Amino acid sequence: AMATAKALKLCPDAIVRRPRMEHYAQISNQIREIFHRYTPEVEPLSLDEAFLDATGSVQLFGSVETIGRAIKTNIRKELNLVASVGVAPNKFLAKLASDMDKPDGFTVIEPDAVQNILAPLPVSRIWGVGKVTSQRFERLGIQTIGQLRTLSLQQLQDEFGHNGEHFWQLARGGDYGTVTATGI
Repeated sequence: AMATAKALKLCPDAIVRRPRMEHYAQISNQIREIFHRYTPEVEPLSLDEAFLDATGSVQLFGSVETIGRAIKTNIRKELNLVASVGVAPNKFLAKLASDMDKPDGFTVIEPDAVQNILAPLPVSRIWGVGKVTSQRFERLGIQTIGQLRTLSLQQLQDEFGHNGEHFWQLARGGDYGTVTATGI
């Protein structure tokens, strides 16, 4: 994801095609229809991403991992598209998992592996940590999520105010946000 102007600056000979947003939205709807076969708990994140809570569908379809694999397979068979799927205990970890092996990945983060997976990741992988906040962490000597975990909740609140608790929770793999389902 890069702005076209920046891409053209880096690669002036690039061929740029106009996006077909209507077609893209249509495909997005077809993907969401596949999601809804397995769970009504679908929260779109963008046209091509969504969070699903499939825990209520396990008795019908098998484990959440089995459901994730079925969705990925259906997208490939029906739409001839690849999809990256992340299966994890919460939305934050699921998003990390889905980003780990793009463009055609399937990553499961088991609860007992969370700390080891998070520890080496750059602090910028935490939701809400952008360029400016990354620089603030850098000044504190914090580059990885593992290093961030060494700070106390109070230290983070002193440095970042109410965002301190957010960073503290996510650095430990906690995310209390739930999937907020919307219609297709």
